[in-house]
Amino acid sequence: MSTDRATLDIPAAVLAFLFPGAGQMFRGQLYRGAMASVGVLGLFLGGLLIGGIDVVDSKEDKIWFFGQAIVGPIAFGTDALHQSQFKAWAQVPAATGRPGWDKRSGYPNETRTWIEPLPQGVKFDPKERPSENGFWTWRIPNDTSDASGPPNKKSIAKMNELGTLFATLAGMLNFIIILDALLPSKRGRDLTKDASPAAGIAAATIAATAGAEVSV
Repeated sequence: MSTDRATLDIPAAVLAFLFPGAGQMFRGQLYRGAMASVGVLGLFLGGLLIGGIDVVDSKEDKIWFFGQAIVGPIAFGTDALHQSQFKAWAQVPAATGRPGWDKRSGYPNETRTWIEPLPQGVKFDPKERPSENGFWTWRIPNDTSDASGPPNKKSIAKMNELGTLFATLAGMLNFIIILDALLPSKRGRDLTKDASPAAGIAAATIAATAGAEVSV
């Protein structure tokens, strides 16, 4: 008597994490993989369109990013782009108990300004400024002409919440898709062809019962 054992398709699961739906395509399930890609990427890109790139932020929204990270390299690449190109340094208020500088997104009334490097020979505490070679910083302009403009406008209220939720749901959906790739299903198997006599008797009993119910 033989017994069926579930096998783990690790290569397909890894591919599913690297790109949504790739694991199913690797097994030849092209339509299934294509639909998985459309579902996950549609939710993730939809979140970016609704709330902007700020909805993917491993520094300021770390808990939400845990779910978004399951989308795979696309989520990590989006976060890296956000951290490197769309943020600037700002001085932390002394009232917080940790005076210094933090890199964060801009507020609606702030603009991004480049601070030139300090003159040669001038020293400062490294904790007070992020770099000697100049850096971007946030500040409130004195008038409309005194502004270089931020690289993006941070979404607020419902738009930011919806965008964050969409991107996180994309990660949750891809988690299910990764499990589907890791644990291949056996849909459509004919139980009457199972090598186990007990399984064959059970299938025959179910068929007979169903026929009796239909005739009644």
